[in-house]
Amino acid sequence: MTARMRFTKWGGKLHWHYAMEPLGSDEHGLWFGTRAGTVMQRGYEDPVLEPHDFVTLVPVEGEWIASFNPSSADTEVAVYIDVTSLPAYEDGVVSAVDLDLDVIRLFDGSVRVLDEDEFAEHRILYSYPAPVIAKALATTDDLVGLLTEAVQPFETAGAHRLAAYLSSSAAPR
Repeated sequence: MTARMRFTKWGGKLHWHYAMEPLGSDEHGLWFGTRAGTVMQRGYEDPVLEPHDFVTLVPVEGEWIASFNPSSADTEVAVYIDVTSLPAYEDGVVSAVDLDLDVIRLFDGSVRVLDEDEFAEHRILYSYPAPVIAKALATTDDLVGLLTEAVQPFETAGAHRLAAYLSSSAAPR
């Protein structure tokens, strides 16, 4: 069984979209896996191949979607969180509006906020409503705290899901 990730930008413009494997759910939300070699596409740009396996969490509560990368990957980013509208999962498709802001934790433990300039530009260009702006900024601040303090699912839950997913790729199929 497969699922699809479908991010849009404000106004419905297609953003990142790709296939995922449903991995189940727990108290944190719905988990999905994406294998190295998966075709990923941003809007209608040329597709790219994902270079490494990763797992994604669509939370029970919260307006964000998190991806957890293996330390063996060719990235310094351990956790990458997109600040979004409230994610939905229906008919095998995860959908959310990407609100530009991203919060990451690097493998060295440092936490950063990305694309604040893009958010500042887009909130004016696309006339984000004031409640959307306030929620996105508050969510970003909350995520910085959760990542910095390594609160679940950012302490061990994501790492355990990722380890299980990586070990399942080594199993004979």
